Amino acid sequence: MENEKNFLEAVKKLREENKKERKFDQTVDLIVNLKDFDVRKQAFNVFASVPHKIKDKKIAGFFEKDSSLVHSIKKDNFANYKEKKDVRKLVKGYDFFIANAKLMPAVATSFGRALGPVGKMPSPQLGIMPNEEEATVKGIIDRVNKSVRIIVKQPSIKAGVAKSGLDDQKISENLFAVYTKILETLPKGIDNIKNVKIKFTMGKPVDVNLK
Repeated sequence: MENEKNFLEAVKKLREENKKERKFDQTVDLIVNLKDFDVRKQAFNVFASVPHKIKDKKIAGFFEKDSSLVHSIKKDNFANYKEKKDVRKLVKGYDFFIANAKLMPAVATSFGRALGPVGKMPSPQLGIMPNEEEATVKGIIDRVNKSVRIIVKQPSIKAGVAKSGLDDQKISENLFAVYTKILETLPKGIDNIKNVKIKFTMGKPVDVNLK
């Protein structure tokens, strides 16, 4: 596909313009600037799946029993988080939260005010499970580590979609996957997109030519 090829060309240009070595694995950001999209009236909150894992996210689960796969916050221990400072510390300590569907009413009551505003509340899109079996938990961990959450609060989307340590082809595949999800979710599709850029954490943005 033409646009997929253009993302690869943009990644190569990004490498060329950012040859200075860094002491850390930089994030590759996708920037999609919007037009004719009212962020106050039009909700935009989606998960995009990527083919190549970005990083191992720190995940906690609201469960009925302990899990050997993720840090478990059991229902019996919800009362330990009555203090706001304890809830804030918990929320800050993890990238993502998952939950047993049975516990969601209690999770919403005990943690909703802290998790909701920062976009970490388990959701039907990704995060709520029908059971706590090991295979189910493993499956959702894999999905979480290969997902990018996109919440639009201003007319410019910025999402970290890969690490610079990946090869150019894999980076471009992740970029294209997230761009495609954004494109299909926007009400007017390509007509809502002003331009698209990519950048490294410490670098200047590079334009992506789109057809």
